[in-house]
Amino acid sequence: MRKFRHFIGLAAMTISVSPASAQQGLFHFQEATIAGIHAALAAGQLTCTQLTRLYLDRIAAYNMQGPALHAIITVNPSAMEIAAEMDRSYRASPARAGPLHCIPIILKDNFNTFDLPTSGGNVSMKTSVPPADAFTVARIRKSGTLILAKANLQEFARGGMSISSLGGQVRNPYDLNRTPGGSSGGTGAAIAANFAVLGTGSDTGQSIRSPASANNLVGIRPTRGLVSRAGVIPNSLTQDEISPITRTVTDAALLLDVMASYDPADPITAFGNGRVPRSYTQLLGTDALKGARIGVMTNLFGTAERHAEVNQVMEGVIAKMEGLGATIVRFNLPEYDALASTVSTSQFEARTVMDRYFATLGPNAPIKSFAELVATKTSAVQKTLEAELAVVDGMNSQAYKDRTLNRDKLRLAVAKKVADLNIDAILYPLQKILVAPVTAEDQLERNGTLSNGTGFPAVTFPGGFSAPNASAPLGVPLGAELLGLD
Repeated sequence: MRKFRHFIGLAAMTISVSPASAQQGLFHFQEATIAGIHAALAAGQLTCTQLTRLYLDRIAAYNMQGPALHAIITVNPSAMEIAAEMDRSYRASPARAGPLHCIPIILKDNFNTFDLPTSGGNVSMKTSVPPADAFTVARIRKSGTLILAKANLQEFARGGMSISSLGGQVRNPYDLNRTPGGSSGGTGAAIAANFAVLGTGSDTGQSIRSPASANNLVGIRPTRGLVSRAGVIPNSLTQDEISPITRTVTDAALLLDVMASYDPADPITAFGNGRVPRSYTQLLGTDALKGARIGVMTNLFGTAERHAEVNQVMEGVIAKMEGLGATIVRFNLPEYDALASTVSTSQFEARTVMDRYFATLGPNAPIKSFAELVATKTSAVQKTLEAELAVVDGMNSQAYKDRTLNRDKLRLAVAKKVADLNIDAILYPLQKILVAPVTAEDQLERNGTLSNGTGFPAVTFPGGFSAPNASAPLGVPLGAELLGLD
């Protein structure tokens, strides 16, 4: 049985990875990759200040003007100054540059930054500047990454439409009439629109993988315990995970190299201690699918006419995997249908984890408790927050204990099926239908529970596009997902 870290290689082999962006002496920042930028810097074709200006100008042109994507809440006012300092240090000693030197990144605006507000998308939190970076943000800075901006999101990551009281409705760059998925939709739209090279998201339900699916990107929900959640505005103690959103599997692997580490402030990361490879990029072999056994979970596919386009794209993914040497095993998991609606724990944990977060912000924070936040009545997800605040007994309730047990039942059922069929990964569409229009009330028919309900990791990657139409000249992106056990 292959470890999950090898499934990144399976995903990479199924999609076309973008080429390096420095070719024949010419640098193209659109669709740029880490390798392409570093090659251009080394060849003297590019400086960090030039690169940063290109991305800042693009944000200015398309975030609130033109298509008005509403993907960005805050642009780093020091970005050009930081870029200039990176140029000076690079000229003095190129060999000392970090692994992600000068690579622009956009952080979902629930990641704490000591020098920029962390709002969760809420107007009452727009001036909240935490006293310290999130654990992963500190590691990202140390790697040489340039924090360019903070992304809009579904407010406090409660839902999948990517709308907030502070940032408004994020729009999908491929179809402005549709959402970019959520809750990390601002990050997804920003990376798809070439506002930066790298992005981060958080995933309680499917909030990294939904924007990856909807924006033709790669999103990873990591193994529970691999990446610290400390310093990220929480939703759930049990379900929350954070990880990269990027255009290529290679870039996702490079950012995951930086983010994955043990953190005493998030004890669950003790389970990942010592289990991180030297680099996930070493696992991106050209023969990753040769001899692999891929299980296709049929009850995560729709059977109605509205599911036809997604199913057609997924059959194309399956055919490509077979052509690259994989054996496809189709199966049904009835335990999923029985348990999927009874494994979510976030509502029972929300008040506790939110109050813990507010306690870290210090005496000058604009909001000091979850109850105070709800009392402002400013939120785009006000009813959800009120329902969370009203939960009686929370993690001491019998309902919570039952759901925790159901999570174990589902985890066991998935692991047993993988063992019985001797498969390496499970394949399915992240969403059974096209991503929702901005006029919809909710994001429906997503399959994120297989991962968030078990703690097993998953990678979402570009599967293809729906048929082109007037509002989506290229079609709407559709994401495939691979889930493994480790």
